Amino acid sequence: MPVSIDNVQMLRRRTRTSLRLIADALGSFEADPAVSRLAAAFGGDPTHITDRRIGEPGYRSRHLHFSSGGEIVTHDEAVVSVTLHVAPTPTAPQGVTLNHWFANVDNDATLDDLAAALKTTPKYTGEGSRQFTLEGLDVWSIFTESRLEERGNLLRLLFRTARQELEHSDTHEQCPTCSNLLVRRGGEGSGVAVDDTVAALSHALEHGLVTEDESSVALSDLLPLHTSGLMDAAETRLTCTACGRVLCLTTFRNADPTFEYVTWGAASTRPLDEIPPVEQWGDAARIAAESGRMHLVDHLPGGWFLVEQRGELFLDARYSCGPTDFSALIRLDDSEREAYRAEGADYISDLARRIDNSGPFQKESPYFSRDLYRTSKRDRYKNEVNRAVSHVTWMAQQRRRRR
Repeated sequence: MPVSIDNVQMLRRRTRTSLRLIADALGSFEADPAVSRLAAAFGGDPTHITDRRIGEPGYRSRHLHFSSGGEIVTHDEAVVSVTLHVAPTPTAPQGVTLNHWFANVDNDATLDDLAAALKTTPKYTGEGSRQFTLEGLDVWSIFTESRLEERGNLLRLLFRTARQELEHSDTHEQCPTCSNLLVRRGGEGSGVAVDDTVAALSHALEHGLVTEDESSVALSDLLPLHTSGLMDAAETRLTCTACGRVLCLTTFRNADPTFEYVTWGAASTRPLDEIPPVEQWGDAARIAAESGRMHLVDHLPGGWFLVEQRGELFLDARYSCGPTDFSALIRLDDSEREAYRAEGADYISDLARRIDNSGPFQKESPYFSRDLYRTSKRDRYKNEVNRAVSHVTWMAQQRRRRR
């Protein structure tokens, strides 16, 4: 939906009249007069167009580039963003003339210059970017690295509607690292070639181009789980190390597979089905590998996790150090294991309290030298514990979001 007339009027008071063109175009369809007026302000016909389908079944994305430095992006013909490229690009050698769009702001503007022109305070959104909110619009200012207060470092301004829930980021749709990892059965809209896509993702994972989300199905487990028919939906999530998008490959028991690029925020709210025990779907090698991993035995939300590995029990207990919370990982000794077998979770809660009260970050604490997170194998233990508890921590995040 286009930005409302009231919002446009507020925007007009804050900035030059020509900025209304962006507000009108956002949410409109590419064939609408509002988009034609914006294209005319950018100089007429685009000089370069990229047109591709993102994901499967996915959506069609078009990037309309103008020689003046303007760019219009549509998803399924609706305008989702407008960019003013201040720095030169291959399609706009001079970049946009910024004071055509903002009164008293030139191409050398600093963050403070933009804040003064927009009469609003920006929000932090990353090392080289800040977000301004004008009535009905979000304006993202992108600078060279973190040099926001030095002239000549403003790269572009990106406009979106403030109420738009961005599940798909149009700024990285042409990322060279991850944009070609989807393999289709044929042409666009032909469906996901699952085996070939898994192979492409595995190669990217092996070479560090993507990382795996431990709360989802492991990429190596996706095909065996799908073949087993035990899950209605099995989803693998990988994050691109270059652009930060989350790649979601999902197989369904009774539907065609899908492949989506989503933002981290959108991925964190997607539901995940519980993974059945590996004994029900894995081969002998996979079952043997699982037996050597840590497994969650019990937990107290916000307090502790008890995990098991090869008959040993480990307690990950939260403790306070000033205003910050940390965790200690203690391998239970014989007497502690016996006490747990006799008293159950109550004993573990009491042990966690004793660990916290002892100040395990101090050498005087009896738990200081027992804390495995203080050893050279700290990272390995952290990764193993995180993998063992990832499902319950993900569920806790969802409950917090629903409150």
